[in-house]
Amino acid sequence: MRFLVLLACLLATCLAHKPHPCASPPLLSGGLTVSTQNEKLWTYAKYLYDGIGHRVRIMELGAYENKSFTYDALLLYREAVMYEIHEHNHTCIKKPFKAEFHPVGIPKDASLLGQVVLGSSSGPGQGLLVNSWMGDIPEQSGKYIATVTEFGCIPVSLAYQTKDYGWMVTSYFNNVIGIEDPDRLNPPSFCQDAEIKDGQEEPVDFLSLFLNKN
Repeated sequence: MRFLVLLACLLATCLAHKPHPCASPPLLSGGLTVSTQNEKLWTYAKYLYDGIGHRVRIMELGAYENKSFTYDALLLYREAVMYEIHEHNHTCIKKPFKAEFHPVGIPKDASLLGQVVLGSSSGPGQGLLVNSWMGDIPEQSGKYIATVTEFGCIPVSLAYQTKDYGWMVTSYFNNVIGIEDPDRLNPPSFCQDAEIKDGQEEPVDFLSLFLNKN
């Protein structure tokens, strides 16, 4: 009984604390799913995120317009290039990639929507305290809703508006602080000789990794 009282007091204290925008850990890895409101896309991916070196790797499989696909991309924002990696035959395609790097976390101009417990607050380990935020996406004339954990600012979900696909929802899971194999954020040895070809289409932004599957 005493434990439940202490738990209730702790939860009340957490809920009374006003959340603030936060920065997520600079090194993260885990899994995520992405789906669109118009049901054209669903994908599952493993990700590696390096907020220090501005590097991201996405290894995904899914379906776009009822066609299945697999995709492995390494994004090097500072070098303004990306690599499509094909491990099965040790080939690589190098492309220009001049998208702006957006650190994982909550921007300072975001507005708090609320703080809730995912799961249950009835006992220890039964729930997760999270904060949901809303903000504008100027370059897309839309809005986003981001949810992160109260402790650690670990990403839970991200929903944002797109012109052609409606709301696009990313759900994170199995997040781990740190990267087990940092070398996977460098181009493989068989990519060293890859060159950008003249006239090669430049991905406009991060969304193009998931949506351009034609």
